[in-house]
Amino acid sequence: MVQSYVVYLGRNSHTSKPSTLGNDGMTESYYDLLGSCLKSKEKAKEAIFYSYTSHINGFAATLEDDEVDQLSNRPEVVSVFPNEVNQLHTTRSWEFLGLERNGQIPADSIWLKARFGEDVIIGNLDTGVWPESESFDDEGMGPIPTRWRGYCETNDGVKCNRKLIGARYFNKGYEAALGRPLDSSNNTARDTDGHGTHTLSTAGGRFVSGANFLGSAYGTAKGGSPNARVASYKVCWPTCYDADVLAAFDAAIQDGVDILSVSIGRAFAIPYFRHGLAIGSFQAVMNGILVVCSAGNSGQFLGFGTTSNVAPWVLTVAASTIDREFPSNVVLGNNKEFKGTSFNTNNLSARKYYPIVYSVDAKVANASAQLAQICYPESLDPTKVRGKIVYCLGGVIPDVEKSLVVAQAGGVGMILADQSAESSSVPQGFFVPTSIVSAIDGLSVLSYIYSTKSPVAYISGSTEIGKVVAPLMASFSSTGPNEITPEILKPDITAPGVHILAASTKAPRRLSRLIDQRPLSFNIISGTSMSCPHVSGIAGLLKTMHPDWSPAAIKSAIMTTARTSSNARQPIAKASAAEATPFNYGSGHMRPNRAMDPGLVYDLTTTDYLNFLCSIGYNATQMSIFIEEPYDCPPKNISLLNFNYPSITVPNLSGNVTLTRTLKNVGTPGLYTVRVEKPDGILVKVEPESLKFSKLNEEKTFKVMLKAKDNWFIGSYVFGGLTWSDGVHHVRSPIVVRKAVN
Repeated sequence: MVQSYVVYLGRNSHTSKPSTLGNDGMTESYYDLLGSCLKSKEKAKEAIFYSYTSHINGFAATLEDDEVDQLSNRPEVVSVFPNEVNQLHTTRSWEFLGLERNGQIPADSIWLKARFGEDVIIGNLDTGVWPESESFDDEGMGPIPTRWRGYCETNDGVKCNRKLIGARYFNKGYEAALGRPLDSSNNTARDTDGHGTHTLSTAGGRFVSGANFLGSAYGTAKGGSPNARVASYKVCWPTCYDADVLAAFDAAIQDGVDILSVSIGRAFAIPYFRHGLAIGSFQAVMNGILVVCSAGNSGQFLGFGTTSNVAPWVLTVAASTIDREFPSNVVLGNNKEFKGTSFNTNNLSARKYYPIVYSVDAKVANASAQLAQICYPESLDPTKVRGKIVYCLGGVIPDVEKSLVVAQAGGVGMILADQSAESSSVPQGFFVPTSIVSAIDGLSVLSYIYSTKSPVAYISGSTEIGKVVAPLMASFSSTGPNEITPEILKPDITAPGVHILAASTKAPRRLSRLIDQRPLSFNIISGTSMSCPHVSGIAGLLKTMHPDWSPAAIKSAIMTTARTSSNARQPIAKASAAEATPFNYGSGHMRPNRAMDPGLVYDLTTTDYLNFLCSIGYNATQMSIFIEEPYDCPPKNISLLNFNYPSITVPNLSGNVTLTRTLKNVGTPGLYTVRVEKPDGILVKVEPESLKFSKLNEEKTFKVMLKAKDNWFIGSYVFGGLTWSDGVHHVRSPIVVRKAVN
């Protein structure tokens, strides 16, 4: 059986010095290797569809099962793994994060300190880019930084400028997985999905006034690093295959990006040596590039342990809410009001009542009541609907499609009732003014319709700020514990990811037909794929301010300055909330203005990451996936608990344990003292209790001793924290502990 595979030969020797073979020579060597297995170099040339020649050593090819076996037995081949699929993970948010205040930028904002991310280069692996978006206008920007080595693939009218400095596409892995040639319309870096444009503009889009989605969330859109240069790497069609992802990492490293934003991932975590994203991101981090990844959107459906991007060298981001909501309320003729949600799509005239009809009573003669009650296409009679608000039930077909059915029948609005008491409505854009109400409220509306001779109603929508508690953890956001390495807490950090307004592609054709024939320049999307570029944008600001900081130092600054509070809750049902834990939010909710001056950081080097792989038992073959030269693990067993991560996780505490951490001073000299929030049932002792730093980059090591009380419940996780402070800086690490089951 023919399938597509990634053949990995270990880290390339030309990552540290120019290869004597050159790129063409490397490709020829791949042909020779595969040709020796296929007994034909020409067949090898036909089979190989990617040659990774910059910073990743290997190729992608279509192979038969027996050919995979032959290649796997070759001594120069480290691994052969299937070209598997990854999934995409989707105005007010920057003010909510403290970068602006009432539309003004305060003097202490990181935006001013970092010159809005001037000339940092942010790359984005996603569905491409819509280059004509105002978010990528280059007016007033200076020359492109000379360190940039990338380019723009201009198929399909794609044009780059001094803002959007790179746009490339990678589709050979997708083509190989399909098993048939792609048509020429796929040979483009242009974004036809909208996701990539949204994430890239969230990370590095420019200021665009008057941005809104169908009248909702009106304001000025901007990215985290508005003055950054941005580059798009299209790897999702919309699914994202490993072969394409690896090719994009290889290109981005060579092009010279500073930050990589990657809002894609698996449905579940897999071992690092088999994960294309983990391998590619390791090479990026080795080259000084911070890689920011989304945690995933499986929390609501699959529960705990669903975070997919769990490698310790990437910064993994969960999603939370901001203090903005989009009510769309129904007021009946009897003055009863029911709260619903919807984006403001051309509100009905203020307080003007319209007749309301149940869709079952407005069906065409040949339609069943079952289809009419869900407003199924062609089920409504225009003579019974025209000029009225229609009451429909949710389910079966998309809610937006129901509104199209009502609009085509001449209806002026729609009330949509959830069919399940447990379902939660999510604001959307509709073809007619719409309110999504709860199942119970829907029954009240239906009762009014049947108990009133001439029932009437109106729908009133708006955008409200500051009337809801925030941040709350998004119910969809994937959670810990880390299923691959439980000693590493994932996700790492939380950022806004619900109802985020940012640039998009043109509107879908059928939506544009009904909304004044105008394209939509902006859209509102939710997902950890939206929280990820928020952190990428802030990382860009930190890179501008501190160009010498390592990726790990930037990551630590973001994590240790995060906020946890009683507001960090995760909704578990419509009307109730439960306390969230570090498995939901990691170190907490990002605070950018604190991150620019963290005081101390937990730093890590390539050697630390390699020793991490040693500590989880990787053999020489697996290690060679990440490093070119044979790596000798330290003679003594390395405790994974001593890995210098900004969080502390002990998943199997038996008796007591002592672990170490090292802090580096990146601020002014000072005396730091420790404060401990003890997890329930755990005794915690820190030695020493104070650390004095006299100079920049000075490092100090401390020990943390953990002991479980005898009567502590076995098998459950408990949570606490450890904070070092000099009175100005507060460097916090979450503590996560579970007592081992004997």
